[in-house]
Amino acid sequence: MTSTDSSTGTYASIDDVSVTLDGGVLSVTLNRPDSLNSLTQHMLSAIADAMEQAATDPAVRVVRLGGAGRGFSSGAGISEEDQNAKSHDAAGVLDAANRAVASIVALPKPVVAVVQGPAAGVGVSLALACDIVLASDEAFFLLAFTKIGLMPDGGASALVAAAIGRIRAMRLALLADRLTAADAYDWGLVTGVYPAAEFDAAVDKVVSKLRSGPAVALRKTKQAVNAATLTELDNAFTREREGQLQLLTSNDFREGTRAFQQSRRAEFTDS
Repeated sequence: MTSTDSSTGTYASIDDVSVTLDGGVLSVTLNRPDSLNSLTQHMLSAIADAMEQAATDPAVRVVRLGGAGRGFSSGAGISEEDQNAKSHDAAGVLDAANRAVASIVALPKPVVAVVQGPAAGVGVSLALACDIVLASDEAFFLLAFTKIGLMPDGGASALVAAAIGRIRAMRLALLADRLTAADAYDWGLVTGVYPAAEFDAAVDKVVSKLRSGPAVALRKTKQAVNAATLTELDNAFTREREGQLQLLTSNDFREGTRAFQQSRRAEFTDS
């Protein structure tokens, strides 16, 4: 597990999640680049551990959440190995995702999502739980759950709708349309979009501004905005968990995952 000593500000990492603290910036980096940082229960728990412990660490001024390699996160893995692990403790995976998202929202310090490439599934939830979402012009956002017979989770039904409204949230969730970074900015899903060559410098500038900002004012502002806009987040966790656990036992989900793994069109039959 990720461990923290709040008195010294030292952080330890696990294989798939790197956690480092430097000059007031806590960098939490998903580190499974070969799978576009697909998420496991262990990784989601490690994210939550880092966020919860950073909440009381005076050495942390701002958190930077990103992914190694060319993507932010492809969401929960749907390879045969990942799905076998998920089916073994589906409730545990959902609970870990909800805890990770809730810990980001509750953290009394600003969190910046650094989305340089794909953000899909619960990866979208993690990004939108953050306070500032910065995207490269090569990034895109995708709620692909219905393609495999599932529904959005990780609070996505509340987070996406709070950002862009019901109709656009329905489009992303029901049609599983890929949203480019430019469109995500136009819709209000992300804070800013930058050319890939300038992205790192732009992120550093925003993070530096938050790090040197008034900590108390930033905390109270974050809490006020979230209290006004994310009133349904806890209820969303409950609804999504109940619905997803049912869907994970359905014929459509089994067909959807087989079709994905076999690179063919799914033939859904449940009604």
